[in-house]
Amino acid sequence: MTLIGIPAATVVERECGREDPGFVVIDEVAGQWLVLAGTPLEWRHALLGLALFRVFDIVKPWPARQLERLHGGTGIMLDDLAAGGYGLLIMLAVRHFWQ
Repeated sequence: MTLIGIPAATVVERECGREDPGFVVIDEVAGQWLVLAGTPLEWRHALLGLALFRVFDIVKPWPARQLERLHGGTGIMLDDLAAGGYGLLIMLAVRHFWQ
């Protein structure tokens, strides 16, 4: 998804003339998929994964905020992948310690 998302988001950003346009959602999908990769197939875990991704996507802890500043589709995609990575780490800890 990232291999498609970076060039696609770059083109859309350039063509519409806006930085990180809100209608580009492939970055959100990629970040959420990353969290769900470490999530058991159970609705409570999926809901927690979604919540974790959204929190990290909004707060943007280091280095997500810095990645967001990268040019074009790279910045669009990588900040959400960083948020997804943080969510994945928490999900793996949840699975390890609370199951």
